[in-house]
Amino acid sequence: MVDSPTPVPNTLTRLARSLDEVDPEVSSIIRKETEKQSRKLVMIASENYSSEAVLEACASVMSNKYSEGYPGHRYYGGCEFVDMTETLAIERARRLFGAEHANVQPHCGTQANMSVYGAALQPGDTLMGMELSNGGHLSHGHRMSFSGQLYNVVTYGVDEETEVLDYDAMTAIALEHRPKLIVVGFSAYPRHIDFARCREIADEVGAVLHADIAHPAGLVAAGLHPNPCPHADFVSSTTHKTLRGPRGGIVLCREEHAAKLDQAVFPGIQGGPFQHLIAAKAVCFGEALAESFTVYAAQIIANAKALAAELSEAGFRCVSGGTDTHLVLVDVGKQGVTGKEAEAWLDEAGIVVNKNTIPFDQRSPFVTSGLRIGTPAVTTRGLTEGHMRQVVGWMARVMESRGDPQVIIEVAAQVSELTDAYPIYDWRLR
Repeated sequence: MVDSPTPVPNTLTRLARSLDEVDPEVSSIIRKETEKQSRKLVMIASENYSSEAVLEACASVMSNKYSEGYPGHRYYGGCEFVDMTETLAIERARRLFGAEHANVQPHCGTQANMSVYGAALQPGDTLMGMELSNGGHLSHGHRMSFSGQLYNVVTYGVDEETEVLDYDAMTAIALEHRPKLIVVGFSAYPRHIDFARCREIADEVGAVLHADIAHPAGLVAAGLHPNPCPHADFVSSTTHKTLRGPRGGIVLCREEHAAKLDQAVFPGIQGGPFQHLIAAKAVCFGEALAESFTVYAAQIIANAKALAAELSEAGFRCVSGGTDTHLVLVDVGKQGVTGKEAEAWLDEAGIVVNKNTIPFDQRSPFVTSGLRIGTPAVTTRGLTEGHMRQVVGWMARVMESRGDPQVIIEVAAQVSELTDAYPIYDWRLR
């Protein structure tokens, strides 16, 4: 008679336990973050609220699957279902932006840019990007970034008087340095970019043109911002800002560059892609293809324009005189306040923004003379132009009081009333 084996504990029973049961410490922190996002006005230009559907995909079992390679050409078995979601994401991204090719695997915007440089450049080649202090991004050639360390970088910027891109100066810089790649895009520039003009500049010096639309991608998808795809060789973006998707990156390109791009992503800079996030990107792109998303994107812009007008009316100087997009860059130095101070005071009052340098700022990036304020998240909440007057009134009151504790308490209570009236996530249930 053979003895029965000793039963093995059912580990699935343990896996089925909730986060509250398994790790109440982490669960408590997440609950606090959910409450903060729900009860404060998030006005950081690079942040938004993903839908419940996107969050559900992010937390799905797709996270368990390794899938190095691309749909139909994997180095792992059992990829039939992740192939389906990645193919959906690719097809939807191409349709959304009118692109010939899409790679949806980059983990973030900087890695998306890294893959473009890997496909188009060799270390030591000349890269031309927007000066960080004028509104560019670290990955566009800043000396502390890989981009500034691997490549010979030259920069362009805005006109000191108008604070808008100086295309004539860009042309002169390009002719002098003959860059192999020109990257156009921004993290703190409130105006449209003339991609057709940038194409002309690139052609004049034989450069590859790369557009980074991480910030306005949702506005581009909605047809409310110039689309670089007809003009640029490569277009990179994040998926979590105005696109309102999961945190991640994407690269679009012309078919002639597809093979080099895909190789630059994998095996160039990444191994296994995050298939739970790719599934969430597919959901995000599907949401952005709906007519309702165009209405949403139009409201983002309307709110940003209203915000800029109200800030100007309240005595603040908006960089470049206003905005065409989802963000406003405001000079608070005129009021005798630093960006660092204003950010801290406003956060206490329930309004989350970030300090930011303004063009030709005399203060350091850790202090700054400006604030970058965005409308994607408050628009998702349901706020419209009329609310922007109310919000600017609160901002002005807090800054004029120089962070007076009593003023902050009073404004925070009013902010809480507004967020309760326009809820996002019910933090009490999480």
